[in-house]
Amino acid sequence: MESVARHLVFHASVVLVFGLLLGSPYGSAINQKKPAHIVNSWRVAHGSLPIAAGLMLAIAAVLPSFQVSQLVKWLIAGSLIASSYAFCVSMPLAAITDHRGLTRDGKGLQKLVYFGNILGAATSLISALALLHAAFVSV
Repeated sequence: MESVARHLVFHASVVLVFGLLLGSPYGSAINQKKPAHIVNSWRVAHGSLPIAAGLMLAIAAVLPSFQVSQLVKWLIAGSLIASSYAFCVSMPLAAITDHRGLTRDGKGLQKLVYFGNILGAATSLISALALLHAAFVSV
């Protein structure tokens, strides 16, 4: 396995564990009868991060077969890793701060939720475009 794929697998494992651990505050929010939007925020974080980890693992499996430069492979992996960690920050903070992070209004940690979402979305798009390029070139 290439070094880039090994890095992707390692970071996917970290994101997977973190996402699964968010099941604890999700369950607590349910048991404490928190408002529905707070429970939903925890549910999204607990469900989405393991899905992101699964995507990273799937891409790590096919990455060595792409006929592109190491730079493109690192762009795919690096942007996926950055995106996942940005969402590891923004999603739990969204539930904690009761701020969805869809607008830049807010104070303190609420701004971090917004910027984490922006960084996560931007790097997801970069990885998707680089992945599309790699797949197209390798056909």
